[in-house]
Amino acid sequence: MTAFIAELIGTGTLILLGNGVVANVVLTDTKGQNSGWIVITTGWALAVYVGVVIATPFSGAHLNPAVTIAMATAGNLPWSSVLPYIVAQMLGAMIGAFLVWVVYRDHFNRTVDATLQLGAFSTMPAIRDNLPNLISELIGTFVLVFTVFYITGGEIVESKTKIGLGSIGALPVALLVWSIGLSLGGTTGYAINPARDLGPRIMHFLLPMKNKRDSNWGYAWIPVLGPVLGGVLAALVYTGFK
Repeated sequence: MTAFIAELIGTGTLILLGNGVVANVVLTDTKGQNSGWIVITTGWALAVYVGVVIATPFSGAHLNPAVTIAMATAGNLPWSSVLPYIVAQMLGAMIGAFLVWVVYRDHFNRTVDATLQLGAFSTMPAIRDNLPNLISELIGTFVLVFTVFYITGGEIVESKTKIGLGSIGALPVALLVWSIGLSLGGTTGYAINPARDLGPRIMHFLLPMKNKRDSNWGYAWIPVLGPVLGGVLAALVYTGFK
């Protein structure tokens, strides 16, 4: 498996399971309807675990453009690899979101609240305020990337010979994402990953659903820019301390 395919499949699985738990909680007449934030954050943590286990041996399991850019900023990934990684992550995120729609199609169509439909694809803030929303995403991603640097020693690269996360090392990352969701996710829904938000938002725009609203493009730049800035800052701080 190439690094490109690993990032595509790993990110696709991450979004399938992560957005899948959101759909299960927020859509009408599902078995998990209204089961709450703990279920969502736990489901996302487990989704991260699965995605990381799949992709680690072949790509290092970035699964996130903010992580990829941070690794290149720290000098641990060639800049020539950044675009292929991000393309794979975006395609995987779109495929994962499409599969969530396939699984929950009847429930999307039964959901009258169009904002809940959108919430099963992409993030939105509890209180819309651009600067605090941007800072929230920046801080959440900083915590993610800075900690991942220390978990892996910065060696999240496309090589089977490097120390990666593996099935055991994936657990700390899953717990990290769980912690971020529980502690910092209440403001914006903790995208902390541009592909996680933008790829599914594009699919929301493209897919047919009853009662569908706009895809909230006016907010879409925040869960892209905030994570990228947070990841770059984490890389700079990490390399400064190293």
